Amino acid sequence: MDTKSVNHTPGMKSYGLLLLGLFAIVAIEVALTYQHFAPDVLLPWLLILAVLEASIAITYYMHLRYEQPKLVWSLFVSFVFVMIMMGHMFPDAMRLLHLRVIHW
Repeated sequence: MDTKSVNHTPGMKSYGLLLLGLFAIVAIEVALTYQHFAPDVLLPWLLILAVLEASIAITYYMHLRYEQPKLVWSLFVSFVFVMIMMGHMFPDAMRLLHLRVIHW
């Protein structure tokens, strides 16, 4: 067995640049919000930027980039399962919008 230890973690300069990149994404999100686009135009862009931001955070700050591929795929499969289950719950949650609210 190879006992050689390899350090793959980036240095502080890389983390600083990643943090500046995340701040830039947040600034773009805020700028888009203040442009008062229609919700059907604004929502997809904000979702894309949020997924990009989350993927950068998970990949580098949670060190997922340096894990074994089996772990990464198991997390991906779990994420897809949770999204499917949430998709099954959304119609039931939307039903609450049409319920009559009784004020006491």
